[in-house]
Amino acid sequence: MTQPLTLLHSAEVHRRTFDVLRDAIAPMARLDHQVRSDWLARARNEGMTRQLAAEIRKAVTAAPGPVLCTCTTLGEAAAEAGAIRIDQPMMAAAAQSDGRILLVCALKTSVAPSRALLQTCLDTAGTGSPVTVLVLEEFWPLFEAGQTANFCAAIAAAVIEAVQARPDFRTVVLAQASMAEAVHLLDGVGPRVLAAPEPALRHALSLA
Repeated sequence: MTQPLTLLHSAEVHRRTFDVLRDAIAPMARLDHQVRSDWLARARNEGMTRQLAAEIRKAVTAAPGPVLCTCTTLGEAAAEAGAIRIDQPMMAAAAQSDGRILLVCALKTSVAPSRALLQTCLDTAGTGSPVTVLVLEEFWPLFEAGQTANFCAAIAAAVIEAVQARPDFRTVVLAQASMAEAVHLLDGVGPRVLAAPEPALRHALSLA
């Protein structure tokens, strides 16, 4: 790989997440981490303004190689500028589901872009899998406080409760990278559980 892969993050914790994944699947790959927590804060408070979209576009176009945006809330704007959305490969995989999908979002601002992308993938795949959205924003303060383990445990518990209430879910989609560590807590829950970081990094590295 001759060019670094630039990763646009909205939280510092994602740096380690993707370094660990890189070490496991492509140790020689070069990652350039850019953390912009202020972008997510602005998107949550003001929405995706033209100024914020312009700043994201500038960061994407300035990168020397491929760019992976690891924030679901910012992903749509980043993709419009030419970046890879972290949830694109995961949503494409989810669209192959032959039954009801549970889309889990930890922020309200991620619901619309996540739901829209999933629907686009479902339409492309020609599947009519129904989608239920579960918003768990009440646990976000745990993530913001750096209590990732407690955050993911709370997410997993809520998912288990939802699956027990509706046993017909065939796929659970954890819409944001922040929830990825909940996957191992959901082993044996029944439906397949999808998280975004690994498939996204594999796809991005294949383009680098």
